[in-house]
Order: sequence, then C-alpha cells, then structure tokens
Amino acid sequence: MFLSTPRGPTVVAGLHAGLLFGVVGILAVATGQPAIFPSLGPTAYVLAIEHRGPRVERRRVIGGHAIGVLAGLAAYYAIAQGIAVTGGLSPGSMDAIRLAVAGVVSVTLTTWGMLATDATHPPACATTLIVSLGLLSGVVEGAIILASVVVLSESHRLLEGVAAGTLDRVTG
Repeated sequence: MFLSTPRGPTVVAGLHAGLLFGVVGILAVATGQPAIFPSLGPTAYVLAIEHRGPRVERRRVIGGHAIGVLAGLAAYYAIAQGIAVTGGLSPGSMDAIRLAVAGVVSVTLTTWGMLATDATHPPACATTLIVSLGLLSGVVEGAIILASVVVLSESHRLLEGVAAGTLDRVTG
C-alpha cells in the first residue's frame, strides 16, 4: 500500500502520523482550544502504522477515548475535584492521595469499559489519566478531547481513501 514500503513502515508512516496530528494542530491553533493532548500522539501512531484492522476501527478509537473521558470525569469529580497534578503537591498529602486514587479508579473503569464494549484502544488509558488528574478535567474539555479524536480518526480515513485512490490510478 502507498503508506508503507516493502520493508515495512518507514518515513511514509511518520509522514502519515504527522499529517494526522497536523490537522488537529491546525484545529487547536484556529480555535485556541486544547485540541492537542498527549494521548493523541499514540493514537496517530497506531493509525499510521496499522492502517486497517481491528485496532484502528473507529468504534475502538473513538469509543475507547470516549470511555476514557467518561471514566476520567467520573473519577475526577467523585474523588479529586479542584486538584490538578500540576500543582505543588506535598508528599503524602490528602490532595496527592486523592489524585492517585482518581488515577487508579479512572484506569480501572476505562479498562473495564473498553473490554465490556469491545472498544479497546490502549491510548485511551492515557486520556483517562489526563482527565482524572485534573489536566483537562472539565466537561467542555472532555468534549474537545472527543472532537479531536473524531477529527484525527476521520482524517485517517480520508488519507487512506486518497492513498487508495492514488494507488488505484497508478496501478490500474
């Protein structure tokens, strides 16, 4: 396929991931919203390397991140509301304990949710931590996370379609 070489994924896969992330970067710049966050990078990588198959199905990619956001919000608001891991936390303090518990609960809930719905997408466990540890812990920020994942996933589908059409024209 156009997006890999006979020796496997190489520069083209890197360009694929970069293009995907670039689209979301443009969204972040244009809106001023936190449309770029750490777990989106591994998602772009998986999409660029795998192209097709169960790991890149939209229901898994988008569904996994949705479960991560919901679990993260539930854990944050139930356990650590008002605290963020970025603050100067004292070792052994109640705030540090609450954040740690929120993180554990969010990863546990995300894992259960993804397995129960067959929407497994490992980067979503990073998304749930981003939310539950107070980094992007608002409902609006959760919606922005999901919108970014949808844009990334749909950009991947578009890029794959363009690549397949180009390859068909070249080889057909």
